[in-house]
Parts: sequence; C-alpha cells; structure tokens
Amino acid sequence: KEEAELRANTCRPVTPWKTNLISTFAAGRQCEDPEGSEEGREGQLAAGTCEIVTLDRDSSQPRRTIARQTARCACKKGQIAGTTRARPACVDAGIVRKKQWCEMVPCLEDEGCDLLVNKSGWTCTQPGGRVKTTTAL
Repeated sequence: KEEAELRANTCRPVTPWKTNLISTFAAGRQCEDPEGSEEGREGQLAAGTCEIVTLDRDSSQPRRTIARQTARCACKKGQIAGTTRARPACVDAGIVRKKQWCEMVPCLEDEGCDLLVNKSGWTCTQPGGRVKTTTAL
C-alpha cells in the first residue's frame, strides 16, 4: 500500500561541497512521474530514497565553488525531494512550503544551520568557521 502512494520524481536537491558554496535547490513544487509508479518496475527506487543522477561543479571563481546536483527521488505522499545531512533525501513538503530549510537538517552533524534572512536558502557553518551557502531556485 505504501508503494501505491509512491511518486517517482526528479528534482535538484543540492549537496553543499566547499567554502562559500552557492548552490541551487529546486523547491516549492512536487516533481511527480506523470505516469505514476508500478511496484517492481525496472530502475524503480525504494520508497523514501534518492539517488544522485548528475553532479556539476564550477570552481572558476576564487574561494567559491558552485555545485549543481540532480537527484532522482521516490518520495511518499506528503514528501518532496530535499537535503538531509548534505545528501538528497525525501523531506516533509511542509518544510519546503514554509521555507523552514533547517528543519530538514541539511547540514552535516558538526555544522550549524541558519536560514538566510530572506528565507531563500540556508547556510551550514563548520567548526573552523567555513560557511557553505545553499539557495533555493
């Protein structure tokens, strides 16, 4: 029955990588497979899981790396592709709708999470003071 609620979606959650990272994160819409999902279909992900499909990094600017990651997620009803512990994950859709990014625990265990003032994303601050910034599309 859980599989009946499963929706395959392709979004762009982001894994922060380096100091002063500016990334993108597709938010505000649930990305569903228009054909629905079938249990046992080849290439189908388990309910509530994600896999990284592509990863592009641009290090052309000094002290800044821009990373864009595309992940394929199979989220349950009420969930959407997001970021947990710097990895793609299915998160509660309400977190994205309210832009309370830190509630999805996007930073690594030893990092602190803060919302950007305009709620367009979040920062992860490492113990040494390095800051990784992620912004939503």
